[in-house]
Amino acid sequence: MTKEKMSGVIAPILTPFNDDLSFAADLYLPHAQWLLQNGIHYISPFGTTGEALSLSVEERLSALDSLIDGGIDPGVLMPGTGLCNLPETIKLCRHSAEHGCAAVMTLPPFFFKNATDDGIYVYFERLIEAVDHPGFKICLYHIPPMAVVGFSPNLAAQLAQDFPDVVVAYKDSSGDFENTKAVIAAVPSIAVFPGSETFLRKGVEYGGVGCISATCNINPLGIRKVYDVATGTVEGDLDQVNHDMVALRKMVEGYAPILAMKGLLAQHRREPRWRNVRPPLLPVTENATQELISALDNRLGNLSL
Repeated sequence: MTKEKMSGVIAPILTPFNDDLSFAADLYLPHAQWLLQNGIHYISPFGTTGEALSLSVEERLSALDSLIDGGIDPGVLMPGTGLCNLPETIKLCRHSAEHGCAAVMTLPPFFFKNATDDGIYVYFERLIEAVDHPGFKICLYHIPPMAVVGFSPNLAAQLAQDFPDVVVAYKDSSGDFENTKAVIAAVPSIAVFPGSETFLRKGVEYGGVGCISATCNINPLGIRKVYDVATGTVEGDLDQVNHDMVALRKMVEGYAPILAMKGLLAQHRREPRWRNVRPPLLPVTENATQELISALDNRLGNLSL
């Protein structure tokens, strides 16, 4: 029997910080709820967009607990768990699995840039053996522009073949749709998500299952609309809705997405703490936010909670 794949629009949720740069749980939960109410299928805490590698392990554990304790169904959560050392990656993965999360999104160990497919395979083999939980599912997180090290189509295929109940998805943030197509062809059994809505429509055409995209944080309805029309769930002018969605994405990309989106949320929600980021990132200025708002020219929906 063919197993059902994960699919849909996944938001790598932004992480809010207080003025002292501590985690702002009181902003995090409402934003997660707003995303789900506006069409997001899954939320992925602690991705690149969530400044994951600026958070401690304990902060990640606590932040995930704050969502679940706040009423978010763990079955719609896919936390990022990838670090360069096995013990802490195991800890994050086991915590997510024990809390019933849909999956975890895991980077390869990325410090040693000459790591081979064989070495990365052993890392994941040991990770899976150590977590040893029936609910443990992995989405391989491929982002060579940031990590350099990645998951080749052959490595993804080998992991999925040897651990078919665990390795169930692949996020391709390479920015190269040829790689996305190669992974879909090499590993048809897993869910392949482009890492940008720019490739959402094309991904669906070639056998992808949705997207995992930063700008879900500010355009969930627009991205969900394209997904629904592209998959035939609803009727609509796919050319038009896709054009509008991609145009918004391109505008935000020109303003450093994490900073820009936090600035937009700060402005629309009248909550200046949303501007806060952890060093080495620096907050966006109010002038830059106003410039982006003018450029967007009412293309955004209602960002207010």
